[in-house]
Amino acid sequence: MRRLRRVLFATDFSAASRRAFAAALPIAKALDAKLTIVHVLTPVVPTVPEQYIDAVTLDQLAKQARQWSSRQLDKLTGTARKAGVRAATLLREGIPADQIVRACQSTKADLVVVGTHGRRGLPKFLLGSVAQRVVAAAPCPVLTVRGQ
Repeated sequence: MRRLRRVLFATDFSAASRRAFAAALPIAKALDAKLTIVHVLTPVVPTVPEQYIDAVTLDQLAKQARQWSSRQLDKLTGTARKAGVRAATLLREGIPADQIVRACQSTKADLVVVGTHGRRGLPKFLLGSVAQRVVAAAPCPVLTVRGQ
């Protein structure tokens, strides 16, 4: 069996992600693996055609989202380091499942840990499942952790 040296943890900073982080941290520590924490920013797109957001406002929103996300990633990295785990962060932009799989490939991750919200029915149909798409496309094992 191949030794797991690199663990990728994907977060959207939700309660489900916090539970997944609580699972990823002891795994990385026990394996003496590097933990890479990735968050994917999705582009800001007005949802109603009548809404108009000028380019300056869109840029400000994107900048604020990037800054907030960076701070959250830094907090998680600090927590990991205090637990004795080597940790790094990645902040990507795009479609979350696609970017998580790309991060998995670029970091040569041996394991991906991702939280799942456990949506069913219409909410799952409308919102999709990032975790499900990562499981289907990742080149390595994926551990899903249910949020509730």
